[in-house]
Amino acid sequence: MKKALVTGGAGFLGSNLCGRLIRDGLFVICVDNLYTGSKANIDHLMNDPHFMFIEHDVREPLEIGADYIYNLACPASPPHYQKDPIMTAKTSLFGALNMLELARANNARILQSSTSEVYGEPLIHPQTEDYRGNVNPIGIRSCYDEGKRMAESLFFDYHRQYDLDIRVIRIFNTYGPYMNPEDGRVVSNFIVQALKGEDITIYGDGTQTRSFCYVDDLIEGMVRMMNSEDFYGPVNLGNPGEFTVAELAQKVIELTGSESKLVYKDLPGDDPTKRRPDISLAKEKLGWEPEIQLDEGLQRTVEYFKSVI
Repeated sequence: MKKALVTGGAGFLGSNLCGRLIRDGLFVICVDNLYTGSKANIDHLMNDPHFMFIEHDVREPLEIGADYIYNLACPASPPHYQKDPIMTAKTSLFGALNMLELARANNARILQSSTSEVYGEPLIHPQTEDYRGNVNPIGIRSCYDEGKRMAESLFFDYHRQYDLDIRVIRIFNTYGPYMNPEDGRVVSNFIVQALKGEDITIYGDGTQTRSFCYVDDLIEGMVRMMNSEDFYGPVNLGNPGEFTVAELAQKVIELTGSESKLVYKDLPGDDPTKRRPDISLAKEKLGWEPEIQLDEGLQRTVEYFKSVI
């Protein structure tokens, strides 16, 4: 049985990925230091004979056998990665280095979960993979943005220097079950506030746009990328449907039947005003595009949050 190691495996994306890989017939090794991940996300997997959990910080080296490595470990929401920016930068840099060395030791294929944040405040729209970005290297988000850019650089250097079998994906806004209700992301914020009957907080005037990909679609793209041959990336994975933040808030209010009111606050520093992936490359190389549209995905996510808050 092939072994897949998933760092950040107790997080939102990681826990969904672990479940998918077990269903695909792999033995899954979940590695997480539980900084933002939660054992509650993987409770349903703990008794599976094809699942192992290791509490470990990827900033430290790890010695274990694996055929595939999915490197997802890093705080991914602004409140979490800005809480300890030096730790965030170290996780991106040292985590990538340690997992790349582990991949070398095992002759394993390794996938880096990068992010649309490598594009910064984009000057082209939608964003294509050949766009080099417009990132503030000294801003409050740079620990994450530049950390992920450095990780991408390391992956391609290991590929060129050691012929390591790498894959790099750039993830756009993703949502769905196992999101942390307190992670500060826009979808979880809006749903939790609506279900609690609280005011829904919009930062800025609500005209900034985002593209929201349901987690099952994202995981499908991630697995296809890992299983692809002779394609290393980077490749955008996200839903090209584009909505304003205010439109998202209204959809959440309608789906929850909430009487919440919208309140507006100042936009945080370096918060991008536009975000939308061009997924032409994913369609061409992976035969992938999202299937679950926003209304359906939000309904599923609302039902999940009803069960946990």
